[in-house]
Amino acid sequence: MSPRLDRCKNIADLRELARKRLPAPMFHYIDGGADDELTLGWNTTAFDRYELLPRYLRNIESLDTSTTLLGQKIDVPFFLSPTGMSRLFHHEKEPAVARAADKFGTFYSLSTLGTTTLEDVAKVTDSPKMFQVYVLKDRELTREFVTRCEAAGFESMCLTVDVPVAGNREREIEHGMHMPPKFRLGSLMSFALHPHWTLNYLRDRDFEIANVAHRVDALGKGSMGLIEYVNSQFDHSVTWEDAEWLTSLWDGPMVIKGLQTVEDARRARDIGARGIMVSNHGGRQLETAPAPIDCIADIADAVGGELDIICDGGIRRGTHIIKALAMGATACSFGRPYLYGLAAGGHEGVMRALTLMKAELERDMALMGCRSVSEISSDYIRVHNSG
Repeated sequence: MSPRLDRCKNIADLRELARKRLPAPMFHYIDGGADDELTLGWNTTAFDRYELLPRYLRNIESLDTSTTLLGQKIDVPFFLSPTGMSRLFHHEKEPAVARAADKFGTFYSLSTLGTTTLEDVAKVTDSPKMFQVYVLKDRELTREFVTRCEAAGFESMCLTVDVPVAGNREREIEHGMHMPPKFRLGSLMSFALHPHWTLNYLRDRDFEIANVAHRVDALGKGSMGLIEYVNSQFDHSVTWEDAEWLTSLWDGPMVIKGLQTVEDARRARDIGARGIMVSNHGGRQLETAPAPIDCIADIADAVGGELDIICDGGIRRGTHIIKALAMGATACSFGRPYLYGLAAGGHEGVMRALTLMKAELERDMALMGCRSVSEISSDYIRVHNSG
């Protein structure tokens, strides 16, 4: 591992290294949120409202971090959320992330907007795999995803529902974020100041949205804004009936991603979903939507035991994972932490992010007196008394 990665002692350090390694448009695409970025900040700071209640004088010589999610045993109670276009951040792109997930024995989730085909991702990992899908205007393309995932050995699918239109991500506009990247006057200096990234881009301009390129001219004949792409290709008429249709096509666990209310969690259960990802799309969609951690308890009370509940958003520490599990989540998922690692050092950077997260989780479980994930419950958490 490179000395710079080895000096990263937490996810915040990886974020800072990613900021130094990436041209401004790419970094702010990872880092930014919608509007005034209130929800983006709340996703993490909301964890501060909860206290952990440890139990002592317990034998914590042996710790078990494994759990079962969507019928698959995984070695840690967290996995890697789907994130689009990993090639933007490092030339090793999605396979670098999938191989890291495989080494940690957990799910890797590939986005519809990934820059590697689902077949190529399947070749680099034997661990559980999830494919994240949108219901696009071309319903036959959506149907094709199901067939291809079955053939490639993906164990589950995830339908993202919180992007009826793209959020107002002003940092992307300010810094000239385009896909594929384009050297413009306003961002030219940033590209020049990051020669490692820029030289890799010039050597390998493979920025294809790989899983749709054969059916949809996703990028047109040149560069276009990401917001323009989302608004032009996504179907704004998608309803619960479409979600039920997709669930009926897929012979495996279906997860609905982007829900935050008990009402929608119950709808997901009723259409046959196996799990839900409680998420606000990383604060990138509806501004002032609640933090996922604040939604978990009510949803768990309503559908816990019927659905696997995944807390997705704002997780930066091992204590965050424990708090989500204590509130009733089955597991957690995150995107930015591993993307910071990817940008900071490719596969090694992702490994560093996951190593830090697992080490914190194990240390915090020991300090809590929890010998296994199954022991973590609401008995170990309470709302902080600010008075």
